[in-house]
Amino acid sequence: MKRFSILLAVAALAALPSCCNQKAESVKKDMAVQMYSARSIITHDNYPEILRTIAGMGYTAVETASYDDGEGLIYGDTPEVFKENVEAAGMKVLSCHVSRGLSREELDSGDLSEALAWWDKCIDVHRRAGMEYVVTPWIGLQRDLKDLQVYCDYLNEVGRRCKEAGMKYGYHNHAYEFEKVEDQVMFDYMVQHTDPELVFFELDVYWAVIGKASPVDYFKRYPGRYRLLHIKDEWEVGQSGMVGFDAIFKNAELAGMENYVVEIERYTHDDILVSFQESADYLLEAPFVKETYCR
Repeated sequence: MKRFSILLAVAALAALPSCCNQKAESVKKDMAVQMYSARSIITHDNYPEILRTIAGMGYTAVETASYDDGEGLIYGDTPEVFKENVEAAGMKVLSCHVSRGLSREELDSGDLSEALAWWDKCIDVHRRAGMEYVVTPWIGLQRDLKDLQVYCDYLNEVGRRCKEAGMKYGYHNHAYEFEKVEDQVMFDYMVQHTDPELVFFELDVYWAVIGKASPVDYFKRYPGRYRLLHIKDEWEVGQSGMVGFDAIFKNAELAGMENYVVEIERYTHDDILVSFQESADYLLEAPFVKETYCR
């Protein structure tokens, strides 16, 4: 069934460019997309074609969700080839989601040497791919503040190494970070115990809402900490009405946002590329979304 879905998507790719929305040609906005959104159809063989198709919809940059840490490959290609394919599609490489969790032994001992050796290779691969931002997408709900502090120290050290390599390092939330660890809200503790010069936060606005947190309230609480935002909804962006995108974008400067990344969590269409187009159209048409937030 999965192979059949991929074949259908590949067939749709051939048809889409000729009918891509004309708004992508007339309205230009810096708008990245998380490639995890295409997780059900993307392969090593077809990702260059998918890149060309989504570029035609108005997306200008990509955030990756694929990394072979054994071979140092991104979507099955060397970082240099991946970068060439993105740029050939008319987009740029913006950011990546990569993660190396800590074992119980590492959390107990505080010896992070093996984990940091993993990061040294990972950072080098993504530097060669042209990444501006490196993002850890999750660490899990921690059992106590001791473990959470080890993770904060870990994030700071990874951030230091990314900074030395010329990249910015951040953490991406889900909903569970707005739960308490002992007597502290996990997200607040992480912001308060990481160095703003080394670690930013890619606030996923949808997951924040699911976690019963207001993105704008968090912008006000910790201004300037959110270099990236994940712009996401229950389905296509703008579909549910549950996320206040107008208020979020109007407070982008307060947040410290430099770029935003569209991620499609779920789809109302069998052809997921239609969901890509609808999400792009919503943001291209939105009067409250500026052409760029790059500084």
